Amino acid sequence: MKHMGKPRDAHDAQLELVRGTLDVLVLKALVWGRLHGYAVSALIKRQTDGTLLVEEGTLYPALWRLEGRGLIEAEWGVSENNRKAKFYRLTTAGRKRLRDDTHAWDTYAAAVNKMLQATRPPAPEVP
Repeated sequence: MKHMGKPRDAHDAQLELVRGTLDVLVLKALVWGRLHGYAVSALIKRQTDGTLLVEEGTLYPALWRLEGRGLIEAEWGVSENNRKAKFYRLTTAGRKRLRDDTHAWDTYAAAVNKMLQATRPPAPEVP
């Protein structure tokens, strides 16, 4: 995988991939309307049949990061349990980022799948 800028070690690259993955999942969760943090986590868990579990210690920094970048907005409200909660919603910039990131993920997933499903090596390149 190529990256621009200063060289990063494998751990930094993996961390960036995880952050990018979480960001696109959170943006997608908010595409259907405003949600508080726990509801974002629960939606991701339900939508992935329990495969992806987003814990508080991971979710809230992602929400703050996305809010700081102007991709989501937050406002205080009352949850279904009648508790004060911060609700998040997508901004126009967030919708655009979601479209762009979804396209990038589709391309990436197709390339990884092509490699994993290969039954023989590709033909040699002809100069």
